[in-house]
Amino acid sequence: MKVLTFGEMMLRLKPLGFERIIQTSGFEAAYGGAEANVAVSLAQLHHDAAYLTKLPENPLGEAAIGTLRKYGVDTSKILRGGPRLGMYFFEKGNGARSTSVVYDRAGSSVATAESSEFNWSEILADVGVFYFSGITPAISSDLETALKEALSYCKEHKITVVCDLNYRGKMWKPEKAQEVMAQVMPFVDVCVANDEDFEAVLGIKAFDGDLSHGIEQKADFCEGMKAITQQYPNCKIVASVLRNINSVEQSDWMAILYQNDTFYETPVHNINVMEGVAAGDAFGAGLVHGLVNKLDPQETIEFAIAASVLKLSISGDLNLVTEPEIRAAMLKGSNARLSR
Repeated sequence: MKVLTFGEMMLRLKPLGFERIIQTSGFEAAYGGAEANVAVSLAQLHHDAAYLTKLPENPLGEAAIGTLRKYGVDTSKILRGGPRLGMYFFEKGNGARSTSVVYDRAGSSVATAESSEFNWSEILADVGVFYFSGITPAISSDLETALKEALSYCKEHKITVVCDLNYRGKMWKPEKAQEVMAQVMPFVDVCVANDEDFEAVLGIKAFDGDLSHGIEQKADFCEGMKAITQQYPNCKIVASVLRNINSVEQSDWMAILYQNDTFYETPVHNINVMEGVAAGDAFGAGLVHGLVNKLDPQETIEFAIAASVLKLSISGDLNLVTEPEIRAAMLKGSNARLSR
């Protein structure tokens, strides 16, 4: 079954070591972006994974496509043209100093793409699962329109839709996110909602904003997950990651899946974080892996959280781990430890 992910791929620039952007004299370059990260993860797990975006016809666009191809992603659906590749600057935190991101993505090729460029009957003809995040409609009004057209096609042709709400406060405000996602959610079959996503994107209170004790709010998360399925009955599965972030380097992570009025939860993974980026994308990919392979709900959510915490031990956006490595992490999770 082919899985198609849809979003923006960017050039990531990271200061050397733990330097700050204002002091560094050099940047490490890599490529990534939420839905691209998911596609790479799925390809690493031997799925037929394709990615859709628009990239410029220049060496940066070629390098981005080359990264996807290197890891087995089908790039045949990618549109070409437009002015530039979006970028983001990733400043790695340390101790009490949080990790931060600066975007330079305005006017990118995908942000300036017109909705009419996406021929969904052609693009989705061989697709069984369509995956996107809340980042995609936040990019531009044309991308929002294109996404809604894609979702309409998916509903008509019984293509499973997976959405990671993935709120980005630097891209849009809660009022706009809620307005758009209220129109999108009726098409979603599987939803990933983490932390501030509940309230910022859906207006559902489930998290108080304090990541130092997210796991202790498990009952509130569960009520929020129920509320999503009540508000959007088409959404049959909701999954959430719960975290206690003690510092940039030390965290406790677990996850919950809600399906058929039943909650399935994982053990707590106590982890040493190498780089706190794209773990949510790894989680989404692990969830899709379980759904496509028809794993039972308990195995699916344990697989997804193990994939997620493994990503925290890898630099860059891409979760370059194998299924045996994820399953080994699942076993380690039974005693709340992750072996690195």
